Amino acid sequence: QVQLVESGGGLVQAGGSLRLSCAASRSMFSINVMGWYRQAPGKQRELVAVISSGGSTNYADFVKGRFTISRDNAKNTVYLQMNSLKPEDTAVYYCNYLVSVFNYWGQGTQVTVSS
Repeated sequence: QVQLVESGGGLVQAGGSLRLSCAASRSMFSINVMGWYRQAPGKQRELVAVISSGGSTNYADFVKGRFTISRDNAKNTVYLQMNSLKPEDTAVYYCNYLVSVFNYWGQGTQVTVSS
């Protein structure tokens, strides 16, 4: 009934920027936590950043100072501003919404960073 629609991925050169967006197709009463994960081919999915309903944020060490997560509660949307991109950031990025004990996942958007 609810799906997460991602956008903003693409191909950029090292040092460039991208802004990812993830919006729920239907409004929700509340979303406890919104987050971004990424997964490179043949590798385990890893946490990139999360933001709570109160606006508290946490980042993986490898993106601190470069990525910024934010949310628009009225639009049920989470954003990931990615600056100073590196080739090692290349992965499929997935948004994730935690609602009570239920997790909702986006389909993933490809981010490719060339040298």
